[in-house]
Amino acid sequence: MQRIRSWRGGWALLKSSCEGAAAQKRVSPASSRNYSHRPGSFGLLFDIDGVLLRGRTPIPAAKQCFRNLVDRNGRYKMPVVFVTNAGNCMRQAKAEQLSHLLEVEVSPDQVMLSHSPLRMFTQFHNMRVLVSGQGPVEEVAHNLGFQDVVTIDMLREAYPLLDVVDHNRRPKDVVPPTKGLRPIEAVILFGEPIRWETNLQLIIDVLLTNGKAGNALTSLHYPHIPVLACNMDLLWMAEAKSPRFGHGMFLVCLESLYKKITGCELKYEALIGKPSVVTYNYAEVLIRQQAERLGWTEPVDRLYAIGDNPMADIYGANLYNRYLQASRRARAQIQAKSGGGGGEYQAETLADPPKMTSAELGGESGVFVTEERLPESCSSILVCTGVYRRDQKELPSDPTQTVTEQRIFHGHRDFRFDPSLTQPSFVVQDVREAVEMVFQQEGWPLE
Repeated sequence: MQRIRSWRGGWALLKSSCEGAAAQKRVSPASSRNYSHRPGSFGLLFDIDGVLLRGRTPIPAAKQCFRNLVDRNGRYKMPVVFVTNAGNCMRQAKAEQLSHLLEVEVSPDQVMLSHSPLRMFTQFHNMRVLVSGQGPVEEVAHNLGFQDVVTIDMLREAYPLLDVVDHNRRPKDVVPPTKGLRPIEAVILFGEPIRWETNLQLIIDVLLTNGKAGNALTSLHYPHIPVLACNMDLLWMAEAKSPRFGHGMFLVCLESLYKKITGCELKYEALIGKPSVVTYNYAEVLIRQQAERLGWTEPVDRLYAIGDNPMADIYGANLYNRYLQASRRARAQIQAKSGGGGGEYQAETLADPPKMTSAELGGESGVFVTEERLPESCSSILVCTGVYRRDQKELPSDPTQTVTEQRIFHGHRDFRFDPSLTQPSFVVQDVREAVEMVFQQEGWPLE
């Protein structure tokens, strides 16, 4: 209960910051019904790599489909948010890249990076944090609200004897003196670094010494200081013909090394980025803000999440849809107990999150509680231009096939594997067909 209360302040902060800134389709029976809802009450969540881009090259269908999403003045017709697990950049930079490559205006408040929800983790903002990744990691951390930031390079400079795997980077002749730093209080993993051996070594040093990396290891400090990780993608799709290592691969290495040395499991305070529920909580708020900017007075009832990775995009969208259904059931129970009626949906503040296990919520220690009305559903749409290909073997639907699922499950260690969550609501060839399908479902005309 205490954790839930602590997240409410972060949610208020988020609302404040948002206001300031022709292929074969497989359709699930539930998705093929004719909607009787009013048009206009939906929003689109786009993955980027493998859906809109391959590296720095736009997928041809992406430019085509965005012509249907904006009017003659370049204004979006419906709420659109770009949800990516990339995290080694600023939102402004990603928005500028998308604007240039897709030839439409993309604003920073339409872009959600894997680390964006860290704005709501205010309980860590005043701690001294070690950040790992590449790009402007210090600037990113400060922009998210962290006040006291130490980078891997700063730690390496303070303790020059720690990084010795690369012989060319070892101190030569005279050993430089150590500078000494105040203890690290938490570790933030933004994305895959450039020198894995350096980051792995220094992060392990920090965890083993309770944040005092220059000290000798005298006893195991366990549980270790908090670790927050963004982007769990094991693989992602760039220009190469096969997927590339993602930050999830770096996390596998870190977890394995820590367990090999200590015999204990590395524990995360939070795992952020798709497929975590907290990421979709945040994305839904951005959708709501976009709807308000468009002048929509009615709530966004339905979300469509378009992605190329069954283990991240599809799993996450389906997990969030399950969360939405559990939330609606919980609210209905509150109404029934309070005697509310009249058939009108009343927005209630939940004293407790929906009754789902932490594994079902993606290993979260808590989820954001909002007083706003949640969407009715989140449909997952899988495209075949990225990690997933039509000639891939279908995932097993039998949860008892444990050996098989261990071989194919590319999700994070702390996520309980539910094969049904990898099954998309729709399968289409590319993002253009995805948008056309959504328009057909919603009764919108194609121009």
